[in-house]
Amino acid sequence: MSEVSRVYNFSAGPATIPTEVLAQAQAELLDWHGCGMSVMEISHRGAGYTEVAQRIEADLRELLSVPDHYRVLFMQGGASSQFSMVPLNLLGQKQQADYCDTGIWSAKAIREAGRYTRVNVCASSKSAHYKSVPRMSDWQLSSDSAYVHITPNETIGGLEFYDLPETGDIPIVADMSSTILSRPIDVSRYGVIYAGAQKNIGPAGLTLIIVREDLLDQALDICPSMYSYRKTADQHSMLNTPPTFAWYLSGLVFQWIKRQGGLTHFAEVNAHKAKKLYQAIDQSDFYHNDIEQAFRSWMNIPFTLKRSELDNLFLEQAAEAGLTNLQGHRLTGGMRASIYNAMPEAGVDELISFMLDFAEREA
Repeated sequence: MSEVSRVYNFSAGPATIPTEVLAQAQAELLDWHGCGMSVMEISHRGAGYTEVAQRIEADLRELLSVPDHYRVLFMQGGASSQFSMVPLNLLGQKQQADYCDTGIWSAKAIREAGRYTRVNVCASSKSAHYKSVPRMSDWQLSSDSAYVHITPNETIGGLEFYDLPETGDIPIVADMSSTILSRPIDVSRYGVIYAGAQKNIGPAGLTLIIVREDLLDQALDICPSMYSYRKTADQHSMLNTPPTFAWYLSGLVFQWIKRQGGLTHFAEVNAHKAKKLYQAIDQSDFYHNDIEQAFRSWMNIPFTLKRSELDNLFLEQAAEAGLTNLQGHRLTGGMRASIYNAMPEAGVDELISFMLDFAEREA
């Protein structure tokens, strides 16, 4: 695989995967570790794959410093399935859950949770058009909720917040699909963390859940077996045949992250990349990002052009320059650059250079 032939892929997900990882998977594709088969062909219950799965979990635990009293689950269905799995697994005897509404994905989670329980929207950015986040002191948290659900980074809107509410004994549940592994986090402050793989983890088809052990037995009776955190944990994420290739490739990504210097390294790199791109936007009168600066996402940076009729030309010329998947989400329009771990700083530099040249030509 030639790196020269690869474009800079700014897709929000499925997202760019490190070339080094893809090259390793390519080299191992036909004959994994001398067994004469691909890793996607071997039994998930065989000794070889069991060892792979155990190593992958150990690497992830090391990267995130996951405490011993948390279980790590690898499930299917994407983060959207967790919109149902969370209430089904955590409501217990409670009749309500708190949800913070900060954008399209949190709103989807709220609607789905409403099928199973009463939802208290404890904070909302809707009146601010999802451009900021209410102060923590203004959140209307309930004392009798089963959990508090947050979406720290809204992939579509580019809104991110960095503080956590004080919830006492009520567990915080976080959808970290587009921010996990971008920097260190304190896992012990959460009851459940979940994330779709197709951003910083690996290919689509796998969903990561980190759940505190004392929450494994709070499921409703109607919770399907395949949705059960407890049953999945007891079977080491092999309640049925898991997405073995996505799991394996995610493990290669974890090893790559470790080789680069771990999450402390990526925190520095990702903050630097985001700062560069936001500065280019803010210093231009041709591009605009309207998220309040304190709540701008590190990972997903939306922006608009001075004249929307130039959008298609921008995208066409960007693609010709090897800068792809910059079109904004269909619900928001404009542009969006997703700059996950695997996006090198050189890609951000190329994008900024193109943006400046385009603005000069079309101003």
